[in-house]
Amino acid sequence: MADEALSAGAVARRLGVAVTTLRTWHQRYGLGPSHHVPGHHRRYTPADLARLEIMRKLTAEGVAPAEAARWAKQGPAVSPGAELRMRGVRDGGGQTIPVGRAGPVARGMARAAMRLDSVAISETIAHSLARDGVIATWEGLLRPVLAGIGERHAATAGLIEVEHLVSRCVSEAFAAVARAGTATGPPRILLSCADEEQHSLPLEALAAALAEAGVAYRMLGARVPVAALTEAVNRTGPAAVVIWSHTRATADPGQLSALLGVPRRPLLVLAAGPGWRADTLPAGVVRPVDLAEAVSLALAVRDSLDQSTGD
Repeated sequence: MADEALSAGAVARRLGVAVTTLRTWHQRYGLGPSHHVPGHHRRYTPADLARLEIMRKLTAEGVAPAEAARWAKQGPAVSPGAELRMRGVRDGGGQTIPVGRAGPVARGMARAAMRLDSVAISETIAHSLARDGVIATWEGLLRPVLAGIGERHAATAGLIEVEHLVSRCVSEAFAAVARAGTATGPPRILLSCADEEQHSLPLEALAAALAEAGVAYRMLGARVPVAALTEAVNRTGPAAVVIWSHTRATADPGQLSALLGVPRRPLLVLAAGPGWRADTLPAGVVRPVDLAEAVSLALAVRDSLDQSTGD
């Protein structure tokens, strides 16, 4: 039983609710943790979690919390009427966000996203970043949820408000990581979206991962015209430039060729993102397969420069 018992934080992430919500349900309705070891905090058992799942589903459907708690205390065998109310938010239904095999934390965050619960979303992201780091959080949690939102939007033309809210929470979390970074030395990496490219979250993920690794960088952000990018390169002389393109429409290889032709040509040009086609890249441009490889290449450039400076 001890191995199956969960902390309040773990339960909150699975359900996609804030920890404060769990405390309220415990204090007001008696839906608290039942497993107790002397000298330790109480933990939630699988039975506790099952009751809380019912509470979450019913309240999300609009059932009054006191009524939802009454049904939740009866366990999985809820009334037929309650089952009908729950069908609108069942996992995998039309009102959910698909996350594939990403796991319970991603499913919890997807539920919170559907409720526009920014507190729960931010708590989930912050915990994952603190526990697993930027790369694992991006690949295992954020990408699946964001991709699921995009998939649902493509099918329904909806969830724009969900995408905006989640994007803001993700941006704020990455900005906090960047502020906490301890990079030393001048910024040698320049990060930029391609001309007219507005999807900047993956670039923000890269910036946070670099900050976490102690690599200094400059971020230009979304929709950077070629002339502005080449001017920035000539003025700052970065060792590496990363250009992000999410779609084929913004992946003009001419932008990469322009970088290779500037007087202060960078040592490394990375064409990051699914927009770029490998067979159209100019010679000398590298296309990283994922966030981890992009960070690894940036670290290699930094280490190479540090070594040459030391020599």
